[in-house]
Amino acid sequence: MALGIDQVASLAGSFIGLVAGGLLSEWNWRAVFWVSIPIGVAGTLWSYRSLRDSGRRVAARIDWWGNVTFAVGLTILLAGVTYGIQPYGGHDMGWTNPKVLAALTGGAAVLVAFLAIERRVEQPMFDLSLFRIRAFSAGNAAVLLSSVARGGMQFMLIIWLQGIWLPLHGYDFVDTPLWAGIYLLPLTVGFLVAGPVAGFLSDRFGARAFSTGGLTLVAATFLGLLLLPTDFSYPVFAVLLLLNGAGMGLFSAPNTTAMMNAVPAHCRGGASGMRATFMNSGQVLSIGLFFSLMIAGLASSLPSSLHSGLTAHHVPADVTDRVANLPPVGSLFAAFLGYNPMHNLLGDETLRALPPADAQQLTGTEFFPHLIASPFHHGLVIVFSLAIAMALIAAVASLLRGARYLHAEPATVSIPAPAPAGAGAGAGAGQAVLPAQVVPTHQKTPLVVPVVPGTAASIGAGRGFTSG
Repeated sequence: MALGIDQVASLAGSFIGLVAGGLLSEWNWRAVFWVSIPIGVAGTLWSYRSLRDSGRRVAARIDWWGNVTFAVGLTILLAGVTYGIQPYGGHDMGWTNPKVLAALTGGAAVLVAFLAIERRVEQPMFDLSLFRIRAFSAGNAAVLLSSVARGGMQFMLIIWLQGIWLPLHGYDFVDTPLWAGIYLLPLTVGFLVAGPVAGFLSDRFGARAFSTGGLTLVAATFLGLLLLPTDFSYPVFAVLLLLNGAGMGLFSAPNTTAMMNAVPAHCRGGASGMRATFMNSGQVLSIGLFFSLMIAGLASSLPSSLHSGLTAHHVPADVTDRVANLPPVGSLFAAFLGYNPMHNLLGDETLRALPPADAQQLTGTEFFPHLIASPFHHGLVIVFSLAIAMALIAAVASLLRGARYLHAEPATVSIPAPAPAGAGAGAGAGQAVLPAQVVPTHQKTPLVVPVVPGTAASIGAGRGFTSG
């Protein structure tokens, strides 16, 4: 429940900042940064006064080789993925670019070296032995796949709203970023409601049902979004967003709690960092993966749409051919940023030569959204189909985590030592502390404590003993 509330606070702050930033930018875009100064100072002072470190500290040396190889390998790999969506050598994307291929292979090779180093150092940054714990490894797999699916969905929804739906409903391109954030609020509301509730219930009934059910709900909402027309009815769209956010709320806090409970207490800091790495890497990977799929979908239908649309407005044939054969990534990012690129693509000279009505129509708010709507939906089918598959695979991984599992700390049995001759047997007598057997908490096995005749036995400060 605590993790659910923490995530609610984080998301609420993010979306309050989104709306407040949009309003401030209407006055002066620099105000967005100036307002961060008092908030940052106040947050720093508040955290210094209120936060207390109650965790267990373990003396360790920094894994320098692991840190360096991990940072270099992951950065190079993700940079290669990101640059792979840029055109190269007459191709719509850059996956044949030698620099991209070198970044992908080089980054992967450095990460392989990182894994070899982590298996040999005494105190690794990534404790690979934690992946032997099924609840932890299944949880990380679910985090990675759901992060990729969620990141792809967010990018597609922004393009859908800013580049197509909002302009078609009378919004100026300059206002679409702010209103896209407002129209996406049901996504956050669903998460805000489901996060603490799922955390509260998972404390009592375990994480598997909530995390698996949440991911299944996410997959169902992807299917619902896939079936919507490009010019959708907003109430239906809002309901799907609300359910999608609720599904992610059902998954997130219980999954994180289950993963942290499954590892030893002294490993939870590193385990949390490993989980964050999988989540953030999935979001970056989603950029290259889903934009590549969307570009591939646009490449098959956007040129013909551009050609027919420009020809219908009397654009010269040579200009029409040039614009229609441009890589679709430009049109995609124009929709992502929420503006009509026709003025830049056609140029002032071509627009001045056209009839005024045609020039006004080409550079207005409806021509480009109408033009890209059908090709975008074609690409959306590909993107959301993959997102559905990823969400369902993540749900299966979550289902395979096993029954409720809490890592048991070493327990002790305290047995009062015999009192010295002539001394009383009251409180304060010496105690001999013997180790007790730790029972795996995923088994429904009672804890048996041997009792020495004539003495009293009690369980000490051991934690983590639960039933399946």
